[in-house]
Amino acid sequence: MRDYIKKCPECGGSNLLFQKEKGEAICRDCGLVIEEKMIDFGQEWREFSDEESKRRRTGAPMTFTKYDKGLGTDIGQKGEIYQLSAKGKNKYFRLRKWQHRISTAIERNLKLALAELKRVSSYLKLPKSVEEEAARIYHSAVQRGLVRGRSMESVVAGALYAACRRHEVPRTLDELSEASGMDKKEVGRTYRFITRELGIKILPSNPVDYLPRFVSALKLSAKTQSKAVDILNDARKAELTSGRGPTGIAAASLYVAALINNEKRTQREVADVAGVTEVTIRNRYKELLNELKLSDKIRKKLKEIEGESQFSSS
Repeated sequence: MRDYIKKCPECGGSNLLFQKEKGEAICRDCGLVIEEKMIDFGQEWREFSDEESKRRRTGAPMTFTKYDKGLGTDIGQKGEIYQLSAKGKNKYFRLRKWQHRISTAIERNLKLALAELKRVSSYLKLPKSVEEEAARIYHSAVQRGLVRGRSMESVVAGALYAACRRHEVPRTLDELSEASGMDKKEVGRTYRFITRELGIKILPSNPVDYLPRFVSALKLSAKTQSKAVDILNDARKAELTSGRGPTGIAAASLYVAALINNEKRTQREVADVAGVTEVTIRNRYKELLNELKLSDKIRKKLKEIEGESQFSSS
């Protein structure tokens, strides 16, 4: 609405006032009414009562999570069947049956795949923005014929993983594999194939994104999380994060931060929460201690706390 009105034609000023209620554009400097009866292209959502819902002039927003993007229509409504005669009811059910039968193969595939996508998204508790992005990626994959020859579940899982990476929502391939019931390698292959064919650029995962989940699961303090972030920033400057799994380096930094703040957590506890092995935690832990050049005082404190934890566990 405002794109084509840049400045006042009378005085040349750009100090304009847009009144949505009146649909007018007024110059604040000279008072000239530049435009009137402008069209408001904003959304119109007013459903405070049943009466207003009957008078609404807009439908549901367009979404990729439905096979027809939410623009399709169904023949009749179930609540109106009782008003029909026996002959009309038979015709109604016959038309509804044929409406579903004449759908194309792509529509049938989208119906099943998007239902699976919603199930996996609900299982992983993903936000709506990620679900919408994954549905858009799957729509593009179907239109390009990338689904042919691959299982629907693996393509759905690959699209969801790509959407999580684009929106910086920390989810691992192991979690996608568990939620979809597909092999981790198959999900990874499908993900790489989809992103390559559709030209989707994915940035490397940031280990910092995984810290809030791990801190919440281990019930650590905000001070420990802040310390882990500082350790990860130092590790990134020292190029310790490149070529290593983000969950492993994030879990190791959190383990070090917990030891520094005297919040005892074993390597097994941290490994179980992060979904990695204790060997990975131990290797990343040693790299952080050696490469970040921690002071002797902190090293001594870490060894004392670690010795106490091992003694208590034995």
